[in-house]
Amino acid sequence: MAPARTGQRADGSRPRSGALVTGASSGIGYELAKILAREGHDVALVARSVDQLEKIAADLTADFGVRAVPVPEDLADPEAPDRIFERLRAAEFQVDVLVNNAGFGALGRFAVSDTADQVDMVQVNVAAVTHLSRLFVQGMVERGSGRILNVASTAAFQPGPFMAVYFASKAFVLSFSEALSEELRETGVTVTVLCPGPTVTGFQKRAGMERAPIGGRMVTGRAAFVARRGYAGMAKGKRVVIPGLFNRLGALLPRFVPPGLTTRIVARVTSVRGAA
Repeated sequence: MAPARTGQRADGSRPRSGALVTGASSGIGYELAKILAREGHDVALVARSVDQLEKIAADLTADFGVRAVPVPEDLADPEAPDRIFERLRAAEFQVDVLVNNAGFGALGRFAVSDTADQVDMVQVNVAAVTHLSRLFVQGMVERGSGRILNVASTAAFQPGPFMAVYFASKAFVLSFSEALSEELRETGVTVTVLCPGPTVTGFQKRAGMERAPIGGRMVTGRAAFVARRGYAGMAKGKRVVIPGLFNRLGALLPRFVPPGLTTRIVARVTSVRGAA
């Protein structure tokens, strides 16, 4: 995808295409940031870790000669998207590519889960995706070009007992992305939703999934592979990208299996001893 050359800075110069990546400090987000920088995009990097972001930004600038802006923010804060938008506007950083990658899950019974964790999950996985998309899509439409890549999961295709809120949040991301893609079909702006299966990242540890099948032996994907597939799909304007044949087949399963059976199958792979 060639960098856009639209718009002007205050000094009359034209900005390089800019990409905003959330959850950029590790995993799929980090790999996507590297790809975007390698392809010539300036990058704005959002995550909670200040030191980690600054190091990654310095490395990307040194390796690829792009402008890399660290934006330390916690997307669990409802005001974070507005602060990100205002900071980048003040820095004259034009966002032509928006990557909503940040997200987290938590394993366990909903009835005894930590309330704050569940609410924060909705804020990060759903509200922040919606908020950032709304803030940046208007400028893309006005310029007649832009890309949005939302990272969902194969969890989006069925309910997930013991990870009920996480699975539901990814179903939202899938539905929202497909609907927005259709709304923007003739605007020059594309929306792609990336739905990876279990992938080797820091996600499993934060979610407490190491002892469950879905966080153990089922984790076979690599973040770099997922990021490459996601970037390629976004560059082609695809609506849905599911990396890996096994994951694509798994996404089709709910169409052919009774809903109750699908839910019980998922419960077997998300449960751990003492939770099932």
